Amino acid sequence: MGCHDRELSILFTNDDHMAELNMQYLGRMGPTNVLAFPMEEPHQEEIVSPMLGDVVISLDTAARESRELGESFEKTVYRLLIHGILHLLGFDHECSEAEAGKMEQEELRLKKLIEEEG
Repeated sequence: MGCHDRELSILFTNDDHMAELNMQYLGRMGPTNVLAFPMEEPHQEEIVSPMLGDVVISLDTAARESRELGESFEKTVYRLLIHGILHLLGFDHECSEAEAGKMEQEELRLKKLIEEEG
């Protein structure tokens, strides 16, 4: 993924804390499943910080999604972590359908790699 030697911070939290973060940083009400906070602008030529960024996952929301989708809790958390990391790397499913397609393809590729390792 082109980010060797980069660090990642992961916070697992609950819906109450996630709702606070979602409102504080995105101005959105309520909890969400995952938030990503990059340390640098995505696709920046020169790496300034060894820190890639922060990914925050609500385990409450992950548990609900796991039940709703009929997937294991572990797979749900992996899926959300992949999603958050891709946001740190500059993928953005909200800006266009084409970008959403690219992000989905990369998510599927990475999930497949994890499943092969597991």
